[in-house]
Amino acid sequence: MKATLEERFRKKLLKIGKKNKFLRLCIIPAVVVGVSFFHAVRYCRGNGKRFAMMAMTFLLFVVYSSFSFPMFTAEEGTEEWNSISEEAQGIDLAEEEEINIEDFELLDDDDVLPEGEKIPETVHGMDIGERFNTSDILEYNQHRLPAESPAAAAAEDYEDYEFSPDDWRLILINKQNSIPEGYEEKVPLGNINTMKGVMHCDERIIDDLLAMIQTAKDDGVTLQICSPYRDLEYQEYLFNRKITYYMNKGLSYMEAYRLGSQAVTVPNASEHQLGLALDIVSDTFIKLVEGFGDTEAGKWLAANSYRFGFILRYPKGKEDITGIEYEPWHFRYVGVEAATLITEKGITLEEFWEEYL
Repeated sequence: MKATLEERFRKKLLKIGKKNKFLRLCIIPAVVVGVSFFHAVRYCRGNGKRFAMMAMTFLLFVVYSSFSFPMFTAEEGTEEWNSISEEAQGIDLAEEEEINIEDFELLDDDDVLPEGEKIPETVHGMDIGERFNTSDILEYNQHRLPAESPAAAAAEDYEDYEFSPDDWRLILINKQNSIPEGYEEKVPLGNINTMKGVMHCDERIIDDLLAMIQTAKDDGVTLQICSPYRDLEYQEYLFNRKITYYMNKGLSYMEAYRLGSQAVTVPNASEHQLGLALDIVSDTFIKLVEGFGDTEAGKWLAANSYRFGFILRYPKGKEDITGIEYEPWHFRYVGVEAATLITEKGITLEEFWEEYL
């Protein structure tokens, strides 16, 4: 069998090395270089088609660039610019519109609920978007109105109260702390009868809620409750609607996600899924907007809700801590002991956890 060129080359060098011991140190590197060269040649020969395709692609890129790039890079008045045809010189590139995420307003739920579009009709029997007047709630629930709020009776003892991270009233849910898997199925949903149907929230907060709206009525403030318990499906629907809205306005998905999550908590991070949070407005001011905080009802809730175990969950000036814009309508049940402490200290639930749990 005829020896290959590589074998003859290697044999020749080794023969020279055997005859002359002074050349051996030079022969070894020469053999290594020579063998590597022959291996490279064999590799290129075996992949000729691949290298040919790469060369052709590169050639096409160079040819394409030679025609298109000068038109966009040449400066007017130069020799390169003059060599470009008049027709090409007349092409104007559209300026990319710069989008500032800060220019977009935050949307509430009403802004993204489309008219005529089919949406989830109910959440556990409750009509989506329904608002419940507290006068009707009190009328239909006279039989269970407590003589005194169970929470209010414990108000004086909050300073000596030992808080526990296992207390169901104090569970911390936000963008960093999702609802534990399976927790929502364990929430003991209670029914509050109204003229419009049944409203749902955690059964354990109903007595304090009824006591609060009764006291508000006694003080001349008629409240309206919207968005009590909301399940995961509806929370996902609201959030996805806002993402789609912002993306249609030109934002990227991540920009839309960031902006949308400032106004609506992301699915599995909503306190409404716990049955512990309610959006509360009044019969004279029904919009979920910042201006509600300046109304008589908004001021009454901010000043008195803690007496019944509720806190203003997303206060003004604490957006960097809660991750949610100021929502003077969103109230969360934490129990009167924690609510009193949080309100008097002017802190958020996040700060309460950091300092007391």
